[in-house]
Amino acid sequence: MTATADISRTQAWLMAARPQTLPAGAAPVLLGAAVAVYEGVFAPLPALAALVGALLIQVGTNFANDYYDAVNGADTDEREGFTRVTAGGLIEPRKVKYAMAATYGLAVVVGLYLVYVGGVPILVVGLSSIVAGVLYTGGPYPYGYYGLGDFFVFLYFGLVAVTGTYYVQSVTEVAGAFPTTLPPGTVTPAVVVAGLGAAGLSTCILVVNNIRDLETDRETGKRTLAVMLGYRWSRAEFAGLIGLSYAVPPVLWLAFGYPVTVLAPLLSLPLAVTLSRTVMTRTDGSALNPALERTGQLLAIYAVLLAAGLVAPGVT
Repeated sequence: MTATADISRTQAWLMAARPQTLPAGAAPVLLGAAVAVYEGVFAPLPALAALVGALLIQVGTNFANDYYDAVNGADTDEREGFTRVTAGGLIEPRKVKYAMAATYGLAVVVGLYLVYVGGVPILVVGLSSIVAGVLYTGGPYPYGYYGLGDFFVFLYFGLVAVTGTYYVQSVTEVAGAFPTTLPPGTVTPAVVVAGLGAAGLSTCILVVNNIRDLETDRETGKRTLAVMLGYRWSRAEFAGLIGLSYAVPPVLWLAFGYPVTVLAPLLSLPLAVTLSRTVMTRTDGSALNPALERTGQLLAIYAVLLAAGLVAPGVT
């Protein structure tokens, strides 16, 4: 995790933003929009705003993690993950902190429109998402250091993101500006199930990251769920999350009467199997760093295939 002198300022900021993690922000929005298309409630402007807001929150959270892991001493030279710009001395800590605040500020600006459309429910979701991003590694009780990171990723990068995206579109059909409650029918059981698919694979990204860092996290006192569970049960968690995500398309087809085209994500199963073999047998960064990127790619492919399966029946 040593900084190199030939990294430019632009490259350093890209490293801090961690674009390889952006599928975790974009995929749930894509799924929420695709379900809205299938259900006939698609609204392009709220969907676009949800995408931009989600990506800004993702990048802001990446800046926050980079900054707080460094100041808390969780990033050391023994860490095998991608270079962190704060701990590596590539960017001054205060500038990373300012970038975090600025990115979250832009998310709030985008969120003002979504709050106008979605009212109090979106206000709660938006503010809690930002707070969750900061408190993951920051604040007096960084929950990512106490085994709660997996739960919050599952919640916010799966269930909340998918259902929230669907909600800001469907609510335009049944309510005026700034509803104060959740109108009936604006969040359906089917969209919650779709959210489980994104939740499972999004959390898998964190699981791979934490398996790779298990030993160094234990040494620095960062008690991730992987540190608590150990390799065996962390790998069981990974397998269970993969299984959950790939159970979603058949459930949508059999239990909710969605078209057979929603089974399209099953085409990505060979990639999931290959990835799982690596996670089940390796602990080193040379294997798990590429696996981490491939997990993000798997999430993106899964989301695109499921979205295509939802949209395809309506295309004439």
